[in-house]
Amino acid sequence: MNSIPYGRQDISEADIQAVVDVLRSDYLTQGPVVPAFEKRLSAYCGAQHAVAVNSATSALHIACLALGVGSGDFVWTTPITFVASANCALYCGAQVDFVDIDPRTYNMSVERLAEKLAQAERSGKLPKVVIPVHMSGQPCDMAGIHALSKQYGFKVIEDASHAIGGWYKGEFIGNCRYSDITVFSFHPVKIITTGEGGMVLTNDAELARRMRLLRSHGITSEVAEMLPRPSDEIWNYQQTGLGFNYRMTDILAALGGSQMQRLDEFVATRHAIAKRYELLLSELPVITPSQHADSYSSFHLYIIRLKTAQISKTQREVFEALRTAGILANLHYIPVYRQPYYENMGFVKGYCPEAEQYYKEAISLPMYPGLTEAQQDRVVTVLEEALSV
Repeated sequence: MNSIPYGRQDISEADIQAVVDVLRSDYLTQGPVVPAFEKRLSAYCGAQHAVAVNSATSALHIACLALGVGSGDFVWTTPITFVASANCALYCGAQVDFVDIDPRTYNMSVERLAEKLAQAERSGKLPKVVIPVHMSGQPCDMAGIHALSKQYGFKVIEDASHAIGGWYKGEFIGNCRYSDITVFSFHPVKIITTGEGGMVLTNDAELARRMRLLRSHGITSEVAEMLPRPSDEIWNYQQTGLGFNYRMTDILAALGGSQMQRLDEFVATRHAIAKRYELLLSELPVITPSQHADSYSSFHLYIIRLKTAQISKTQREVFEALRTAGILANLHYIPVYRQPYYENMGFVKGYCPEAEQYYKEAISLPMYPGLTEAQQDRVVTVLEEALSV
């Protein structure tokens, strides 16, 4: 029997044709398709500026750099995220710290953030940037985080890698109402894909200008941004700073632009699958995802938590039973500070108690638009068997 992955892209004939059209055009990169994708996404989200890059990791990096993160600065994020949410600060020479999670949303806890900020203010170690992560696609309490940013003077980067197509307080995630910069990911298992790729959105024209420079070697061809040079020399571009080759190709942008046509459909399908999971799992000793009334998750992931006190199996035994049966469940995530690289910095087990408890109980079940009811039934049947033995 074929295995069922935890996530999978959905590629249509229209997506394939969009890529073929670029392959047959004059520009495979640095052509018109990337800015068209940027314009389409910024309009959808309600942000003024969008800058496409080759990954969300690159997006996080240039977002930190654009906000001036550097040596001696502190950047805070959540421990329950992919390592890129923390690594981006290290790339800039900053120090990273972690704020514990809310036990129901698995997002950064605003209460723990407020407590940690009060302590940091007393010790003179306030963060320059805080990076909340919309875990599984459910938005954080951005209004609460924004209010704290005004009180304590830090900048906010929304890591919305999981969350395109979701909304918060009636508006699409990515409008940057409560943040300085928002980051999206277009990895194949995300809501829409470009193969690999990412996007940064902002309402600040200067931040957008800096990020455009940073994604392409620090080079500009805009006359207004170029410094005066000898009139008898050719200066059709200038490197005005140190940047990177983080550009997105037109091939990838073509796929992303085509996928945008089905974004709302993808999210609606994920909600239907989540609703069915909720019904099928209602009698099992698991905690299903909660959804805040102010939000509409994109449901990038469907994470259950085992009621370990009510079952005889360990989390690992349940996890391995699923995978042995071809249900390729996953774990999102191991707390970042438990990774060996971060433990070498001095972080220890138990640093964020709620994150640690989550880590002992969480399992990500298959969730993607192409998941059939028969496959979903199989997932639940195997899970039920694993929990009942």
